[in-house]
Amino acid sequence: NHNLIRLKEKARNLLLSEEGIAHRKRRCWDVEAVFGNIKQNMGFKRFMLRGMDKVTTEIGLIAMAHNLRKFSIA
Repeated sequence: NHNLIRLKEKARNLLLSEEGIAHRKRRCWDVEAVFGNIKQNMGFKRFMLRGMDKVTTEIGLIAMAHNLRKFSIA
């Protein structure tokens, strides 16, 4: 598939650019620690509700709890 090859090449070029490398370096500080904290420290392993609207609400509540916890510590 020529379109797939073209898109993979575009993604590879973006990832290997200076901006892409800098973005990937920031990821471990920006995102991974938050998910690790939510999963390990808050005990969140899976969604209890089904459906996109309900899951969106549930993850919003989890994010608020995480932010309130950070706010209370600071």
